[in-house]
Amino acid sequence: MCKLILVHGRSQQFKKAGGLKQQWKQALQSGLTKAGASLEMPDEQIRFPYYGDTLHHLTKSLPGDAPDVIIKGYGEPSEGEREFIAAVVAEVVKASGISEADIRAAAETPAIIEKGMQNWRWVIAALRVIDKMPGLSSASLELATRDVYAYMHNHGIQAVIEAGIRKAFTPDEKCVVVAHSLGTVIVYNMLKREAEARNWNVPTLITLGSPLAVGPIVEALRPIGRPYGVVDWFNAFDPRDVVALHPLDYKHFPVDPVVENFSGIRNETPNRHGIAGYLDNSVVALRVRDALSRL
Repeated sequence: MCKLILVHGRSQQFKKAGGLKQQWKQALQSGLTKAGASLEMPDEQIRFPYYGDTLHHLTKSLPGDAPDVIIKGYGEPSEGEREFIAAVVAEVVKASGISEADIRAAAETPAIIEKGMQNWRWVIAALRVIDKMPGLSSASLELATRDVYAYMHNHGIQAVIEAGIRKAFTPDEKCVVVAHSLGTVIVYNMLKREAEARNWNVPTLITLGSPLAVGPIVEALRPIGRPYGVVDWFNAFDPRDVVALHPLDYKHFPVDPVVENFSGIRNETPNRHGIAGYLDNSVVALRVRDALSRL
């Protein structure tokens, strides 16, 4: 019987599914230890759908069949990707207080750069500024948004990824879902579309470092709504995590009932976005344990 489904984020290619699952479990146990608690759960009750190699293969357009999603880098962006990246960068610029003067100063040819995200030179210059700000990383930001774009706008990629993750769910079987980064987008999209029809029973959804409330992502996922059967939705984020730009509040992500947001994370991983820096938080770890205890 499965009780816990863990869905990872981006940039997990060339890793071992079993090793990643163990890292998640260790981080969760670390958080519980900080809280003076523990969790005993057989490994077979925890499912970890690994799609890292699959996503890498598909987005790189490598020859041959993509690796299967296991249950246990890019060239120049296309026009659609550029528009998507530009919109996200513009939102980060606004939220981070970066000025047009800062962006112009970072441009290779500031005299000819046009203001606004419609100009790719502006986007590149803005990314340079982001890259120099403490806690922000333009490389992480760009790759994260391109992976999200690939999942949401390429139906072939979406179908392959979802087919693998779908295997982690069993109809009528109660489970807690914990998702991170791009995984939150995939899980939300799948639960919203399929939970009722497939009889998935997910009373608790926990999202960590989620980019769901970023404007272009919200637009691509409309209509926004709470997935069927999700009673408790707990969203934790570090305010310094550029991928989790906004809380999942009614202003940025209008679902009813509203999502419970927790911003008290100090993610100590290098980019402030790593899963270990979320799951080893005592508040997050206790929410996972308490949700499992109610199944």
